[in-house]
Amino acid sequence: MSPQSTRLGIFLMISTTFVFAAQDGISRHLASEYNLLMVVMIRYWFLAAFVVTIAMRRAGGLRAAAATRQPVLQSARAILLVAEICVTVWSFVIVGLVATHAIFATYPLMIVALSGPLLGERTGWRRWLAVGVGFLGILVILQPGAPFFSPFVLIPLFAAFLFALYGALTRYAARLDTSATSFFWTGTVGAVAMTAVGVWFWEPMAPGDWGWMAALCVTGAFGHWLLIRCYEVAEASAVQPFAYFQLVFATAIGIAIFGEALPWNVALGAIIVVTAGVFALWREHTVRKSEKD
Repeated sequence: MSPQSTRLGIFLMISTTFVFAAQDGISRHLASEYNLLMVVMIRYWFLAAFVVTIAMRRAGGLRAAAATRQPVLQSARAILLVAEICVTVWSFVIVGLVATHAIFATYPLMIVALSGPLLGERTGWRRWLAVGVGFLGILVILQPGAPFFSPFVLIPLFAAFLFALYGALTRYAARLDTSATSFFWTGTVGAVAMTAVGVWFWEPMAPGDWGWMAALCVTGAFGHWLLIRCYEVAEASAVQPFAYFQLVFATAIGIAIFGEALPWNVALGAIIVVTAGVFALWREHTVRKSEKD
């Protein structure tokens, strides 16, 4: 990849994180007013339509996109992501955007921890050290021994685990399937699974909030499109550290729009977690590069 492609990829990744942070803010608003299962279901309908449209425009069409030798794995991935999104949106409402994203930032470190038992990958002591430092940062955020500790802060930690498990299974699926196939199964199976649950919680929505729902769907599709373009023009290892900008943008939205606070322990813990995560990503990139040389 050329330096120009890498710079474009970084710009696209930062743009992606901004769009996804805006989507998180909209999700927080809608889920605080309506049943979150209905909100996520409608969002998935639009995502499924977007996924099918993308698949139809590619060579081979829907048949090529859906072709897989591991349908059980692909379905499990899709359902895991559905569960993770529901838990995360619930966390936005209960815990807030700031704390949720600060804790959720541990998911790359969880992927490192899961890569050994699930993927059979060898993890060196440096990356294990990063995992340990990252979870030290989580303890700073959670402050489990403090008198004001709330068990609700474990919700985003569970969401991060679900997303890490989804990410590890996605890497496993990539051994046989293309990213286009995984994306197709994520959107379509996710929409079916979410509809089976969410349709029972349908409730009337105010006309003004339908506009916010439309914005939620558009930001979701646009964010995925930006992410696809990002990985088309630049190596994932070069742009992945910039995904942490979503924490910055979501924190700004939480403070400016929802009146959330940024306690010192959350800020310090987030810095520790992000530093450990960036180091782990850098170390993985270094190891992969040395293996190719």
